[in-house]
Amino acid sequence: MNSIKTIRAKIFRKETVPTFLIVLNTFVWYLLTSVVFTNIINLTVPSTQSLALFGVFFVSIAVTAIIGSKVFSRRRDTLLNIWLFSGVVATFLLSLISADNLIINVLIVSFFGTSIGIGLPSCLSYFAKSTAIENRGVIGGTIWSSVGFTVLAFAFLISIVGSLEAIIILAIWRLIGGVGFLFLNRTHKENEVQKSPSYLTLIRKREILLYLFPWIMFSLVNALEAPMLERVFGEQQYAFFQLAEFAFIGIFAFIGGFVADIAGRKRVVIAGFIMLGIEYATMSLFSASSVAIYIFTTLDGITWGLLFSVFFTVIWGDLGENYEKEKFYALGGVPFLLASFLTILIKPYAEYIPIATAFTVASFFLFVAVIPLMYAPETLPEKAIKDRDLQSYIEKAKRIAEKEDVKNENKGSNKIENEKKDEDKESPEDEEARKLAEKYY
Repeated sequence: MNSIKTIRAKIFRKETVPTFLIVLNTFVWYLLTSVVFTNIINLTVPSTQSLALFGVFFVSIAVTAIIGSKVFSRRRDTLLNIWLFSGVVATFLLSLISADNLIINVLIVSFFGTSIGIGLPSCLSYFAKSTAIENRGVIGGTIWSSVGFTVLAFAFLISIVGSLEAIIILAIWRLIGGVGFLFLNRTHKENEVQKSPSYLTLIRKREILLYLFPWIMFSLVNALEAPMLERVFGEQQYAFFQLAEFAFIGIFAFIGGFVADIAGRKRVVIAGFIMLGIEYATMSLFSASSVAIYIFTTLDGITWGLLFSVFFTVIWGDLGENYEKEKFYALGGVPFLLASFLTILIKPYAEYIPIATAFTVASFFLFVAVIPLMYAPETLPEKAIKDRDLQSYIEKAKRIAEKEDVKNENKGSNKIENEKKDEDKESPEDEEARKLAEKYY
């Protein structure tokens, strides 16, 4: 019970409530609005224009994320408020996408991509700045657990309404995030931090490359294998299993974040990559089996829970140390976001690729990606691990001492009771005297 109270106190502190709200609101909004946007494009826009619009969407996210990482750090809190409310407008504008006006569509899609990318690095930088490094994992894990269950709830709601109603629901959700952050962040104080190095300097750092290379490899494999998985699962069933994975994310993101604060980030990430390799190896050997599909879904959901909470949210903030962290998060986020465009590009050609070969290659590259992770430095400081071990030892010693005190008290009370009983016992002389008194009186 004490440990649960301790964890709760670490997560729901006054300074972490605004960051919990903004990150939860942002990723739920982004994940679901992107699905609604994709459906609108596929159903409304001619196929000759849809690829161009998807390209505009992903490029606008990437470009504005890089721009935002340089601009937002100057007045982060104020610009984050504007960014949140711009998302409300961008969501409503999706309803104006039509089949016969390419220029208007490009403008709407560009604004929508900008409303995601330009503030996303600062949103995550705000998270890193508001959390202590020794508690960052469990807080990030709790946020992503909340994202998993919230996405499930909203997905069910959106599935029973039309596109316009879904747009209204998501716009209201973004508005709630904007208003909530505006009020909760009023007393927040800006801390002075060092400006982060240039992107060229960052990609020359060994510790950055040892994490960035596996992350890019993972992003590419995830994007390129999606059409192959859709072939195996079937389009409708694949969409259902993708949604079901958010239940696993809801459970295991917290566990991954909690373990990352105790054992370190690297071990959690390596475990995630190994599970990814195993699941693709399973699919390469038994793709025709329904059991393999369930194994894949389970392991994939667990892996996403681990990697979202630790790799996507925590590690780049750790690597940022005392610098402004926008560029670190942009560097880690842009490859993942851009890789999603590869799914759209390769989908028409997926039927020509042998399934077993595709999954075998994916498994091989994921296991290869573990190699640089083994040489990567642990981003959780050794002092934090030792301090946590010491704290755990002290708490254990206190519990043992308390038990000993209770035992000693019990022994003491038993001793007093025994002495009292001894005092109450009649001596042989007293007993003889009592008998004589009863006889004569």
